[in-house]
Amino acid sequence: MAAEIRAGISFGLCGFSFWSHDVGGFTDVPEPDLYARWLGFGVFTSHTRCHGQPPREPWEFGKEFTDVFRRTVELKYRLMPYVYAQAADCAERGLPMVRGLFVEYPNDPTSWQVEDEYLFGRDLLVAPLLEDGARARRVYLPPGTWHDFASGATHEGGRWHEVAAGEVPVVVLVRDGAALPMAEVVRSTDDLDWGRLTLRVFAVHGREATGLVCLPDEGTLHELHLTKEGDGWKLRDDPAAGRVTWTVAGP
Repeated sequence: MAAEIRAGISFGLCGFSFWSHDVGGFTDVPEPDLYARWLGFGVFTSHTRCHGQPPREPWEFGKEFTDVFRRTVELKYRLMPYVYAQAADCAERGLPMVRGLFVEYPNDPTSWQVEDEYLFGRDLLVAPLLEDGARARRVYLPPGTWHDFASGATHEGGRWHEVAAGEVPVVVLVRDGAALPMAEVVRSTDDLDWGRLTLRVFAVHGREATGLVCLPDEGTLHELHLTKEGDGWKLRDDPAAGRVTWTVAGP
């Protein structure tokens, strides 16, 4: 799995925006723990495929694994508006969705040395669990403030932290000042309700937050700007007015 992370980062540097891999490896049937941790990594790539030596159906690995599998896949469904917008941004600017830390932080020396974590789009930092049975790992965070996606805990960047995974077996952190568009869980992407989305705001410094949205029926990428008002956030100059009903929430 660690080799796949290096491969994905390298592939992106060759000019490919979209990349995926065989979750769990291809030639052998993975152990449930490895399969679960690998899936946590796999959902944070442009497209996710559980492909390889059968069986790969989650129910073949027991109820506990199936529950973890369901939670992990549902997380990607909830994040699909973020994924779709970041894909559009990558297509427009020629950036990889899976990118080394140094792509966004070229002046940070340590970001050039890290090869087992990556940025998924511009706002999410993903650190897969690489050790057998791992539920936490040491993570390097580039300069700035970062928020644990699962717990909401805040960490200062430019240093290493020990960070635990939540219910989904992967460590994910969010850049401070980011607003992530999210949707309700559905059975198929065909059923996503793009008319009702949530903006989950991760910001403790400053009074502004930004995000991206791209609605499939128009294909135009829009930047979202939010301003802190009291204890909440207000969306300014909504580019999707009349087409999306937004719910704005904190981390």
